Formats: sequence, structure tokens, C-alpha cells
Amino acid sequence: QVQLVESGGGLVQPGGSLRLSCAVSGFTLDHYAIGWFRQAPGKEREGLSCISSNDGSTYYVDSARGRFTISRDNAKNTVYLEMNSLKPEDTAVYYCHAENVYAHDYWGQGTQVTVSS
Repeated sequence: QVQLVESGGGLVQPGGSLRLSCAVSGFTLDHYAIGWFRQAPGKEREGLSCISSNDGSTYYVDSARGRFTISRDNAKNTVYLEMNSLKPEDTAVYYCHAENVYAHDYWGQGTQVTVSS
């Protein structure tokens, strides 16, 4: 059974940091590109960052570049999103997504991140 389970969300003050984890099971992580997305209340889901399945190259949208870092540990079947200098506008549910070259894709259930003083 394929599963993606996000964790590491919570309440953090502006300027703080969090590290999100996406633990996968049921498939081989190194065959999948992994992306992090978020969805704030009343807004559409937006992509933040992704990491490739082959050479580990990474991509960030402007709002994440310089503050967020995506990484993967294939041995642990886990992908991380390190988030620094968090702002209230980063408040959202954060999701991880896996997709392979055959367009097989999977979503996690999400983890809530709230940035507030």
C-alpha cells in the first residue's frame, strides 16, 4: 500500500523554523520526483519546491527560494523541507507529492503549519 505521511508541522513564531518530513512507503523513493505544496485557507494549492529522482536536482518557487531547502534520504525513504525565516503568510497545510516517469502520482494527507505570534 502506497503511503506518504507528512509530519513536523505546528505553531511557530514569525522568524522561526520548522523541518517537515514526508515518509513514504509502498514504493521505491529513488524512482520518484518529490514535491512540496501548500494550501492556505481560501487559496489554491501551490507548488513550493521539488527534487528530482535521478540526480537530486532541486527547484524552488520565488516565495520559497532562499528560505526553504528540500532534501531527500533514499535510505530512510524520507524527504524533508527545511523552512527558515517563516512568515505569517506561510501559514497553510503542507503536502508532499510523489510522481514517477509513468505519471503515477501520490499525495500525503498534509500537515498544518501556523506562523503566528
